[in-house]
Amino acid sequence: MVTKLFLRPHSLSFTLLSGIHLFPKTSLSKPITLCLLSTTATTPIPTLTQTLDPNLSYGPSLHKGTKPLNHQNHQLIAATPEEEESVFDKEAFTRVFNLTAIRVPSKDCFALENRLRGHLLNWPRIRNIARVPGDEVEDGLVKLLGEKRNSSDGSESEGDFDSLNRRIYGKAEGDGEILSPVLYRDTLAKTFDSQGFANFRNLAKLSRPKKKKRRKEEERSEGKKRTGKNEFAMVEVVEDGEEGEDLRGLLGEEFKRKRWRGSTRLLLLDERYADKGVEELPEAIKAVLKEDTGQSMTSTFELVKCKLTLFYNYWQMNEILEALLPEGMIVPSAFEMVGHIAHLNLRDEHLPYKKLIAKVVLDKNKPKIQTVVNKTDAIHNDYRTMQLEVLAGNRSLVTTVVENGMRFQVDLATVYWNSRLATERQRLLNCFTRNDVVCDVFSGVGPIAISAAKKVKRVYANDLNPYAIEYLESNSVLNKLERKIKVFNMDGRRFINAMFTSDKAESITQVVMNLPNDAAEFLDAFRGIFRKKSRDKQLKLPMIHVYGFSKAQDPEFDFHQRIRIALSEVAVDVEMHRVRLVAPGKWMLRASFILPKSVVFAKAVLYM
Repeated sequence: MVTKLFLRPHSLSFTLLSGIHLFPKTSLSKPITLCLLSTTATTPIPTLTQTLDPNLSYGPSLHKGTKPLNHQNHQLIAATPEEEESVFDKEAFTRVFNLTAIRVPSKDCFALENRLRGHLLNWPRIRNIARVPGDEVEDGLVKLLGEKRNSSDGSESEGDFDSLNRRIYGKAEGDGEILSPVLYRDTLAKTFDSQGFANFRNLAKLSRPKKKKRRKEEERSEGKKRTGKNEFAMVEVVEDGEEGEDLRGLLGEEFKRKRWRGSTRLLLLDERYADKGVEELPEAIKAVLKEDTGQSMTSTFELVKCKLTLFYNYWQMNEILEALLPEGMIVPSAFEMVGHIAHLNLRDEHLPYKKLIAKVVLDKNKPKIQTVVNKTDAIHNDYRTMQLEVLAGNRSLVTTVVENGMRFQVDLATVYWNSRLATERQRLLNCFTRNDVVCDVFSGVGPIAISAAKKVKRVYANDLNPYAIEYLESNSVLNKLERKIKVFNMDGRRFINAMFTSDKAESITQVVMNLPNDAAEFLDAFRGIFRKKSRDKQLKLPMIHVYGFSKAQDPEFDFHQRIRIALSEVAVDVEMHRVRLVAPGKWMLRASFILPKSVVFAKAVLYM
């Protein structure tokens, strides 16, 4: 399987998580941290001036926005890029964007989203609705708690909602009310000393927080920011409008805003409206704000200033590499996945930055990718094994690949595997029937032989590499097909001669020769294989599937010529298929033909 690194916009949206508290700890008029993918609280980012280049395209970019003040001095490339760990500073990819949002009750959120869709934020992988952690209150509970009540002297008194909110956060003593048993136990547990935990073991076991949770709470109280592995972005409300300040000019001096009750959401407006006032907003947004006031001249909608922070995890692989690599350098466009291993074929210009590239590939594909390797040299040995250098991740090159419903164990250090041929192998398997007997001359670890064994009657598999044979045998057991596969470890010509001079020759209906670099040269082994048999006997000759490379202008003609030369036969009816373009101007082809009768009864050929 090939994973493309090209940037493709898609509509993947964040899963928004609610807060862990039933009631908000802080007043809604104070700055509140909103997380799109994490409920971890952070300190508000200081206000920054955002400069937008009109020549930049719409949407998020590493060339837009600003860096947080605490990241201003972070550089993209570390001082010692040779080190495999900490190749670059991830904090340098944090970007802050100023936005404007409308805070609305959750019950009105989706109706307004549809109505204002053309004016809302439309960035890849960012949802235009943000949830306020700790602001989730059931509507029925709000009704029971009540709101603020006007006293006889005209002043407002606290409702049950505020009173209970104070008591939950340990301020009940000021109300003169007794704590409930649950709150009392919680307060008692926080003030226990070592002797107290010894005397009340059950209470201590229930109330004592876990170490990880306690560590997060301590860091949160100290103002530290932790970005989780799944955290892409974060929204912060940095400016709440005071009593009627933003909308008084639009709605009149008598306008007043009610205090929030129940769950609320933020509708993130388009980035074009980030620095505009109410009067500069589109008529559709102003109409919504006016209609909300109704006859009572009170509003449940609020216009707030927000900051959207995008972390390193948000940016895609090619965006990171474009920022890290020198300007004008081609960004690696694809890599091959073999189980948990990413196999790169880097150009010479990429080699000075190979660990940098590998680190980004590993970060952006975890946990699926655990090892990143690069091929250091072309394949020259008879076993077709690749010279690989581990660039990032763990050092193990043993992995398990799932293909066509089969599982294959592979060691890239000792055997050959190419995941790019999965489609071609499936196409070849479609040519087989349940009555076929397949002879795989260059089987490797068994991607064709084992998959065919599930469908055909019998498979004879051979390979010269003893390590490949070990994995072939273990993979056949792993897929419970060992009874249908007979394994051989010998040279290709010897294997062809041994099979077609035995009593199994007449049962073989399909022969696969998947060794593109040299397979055509082994076709001469079929000359004279039936020379000792009678010509009058009715023989069903096998179908040959041979693979090869060609750099010719007409690759089909060139490969056909090589087949005819190897067989010493001019009249060979061949069906050609282009498998894939392995390099500029170099094609991999598959030729399928029925072995000619004139070849199998020809004079024998002596091999060295």
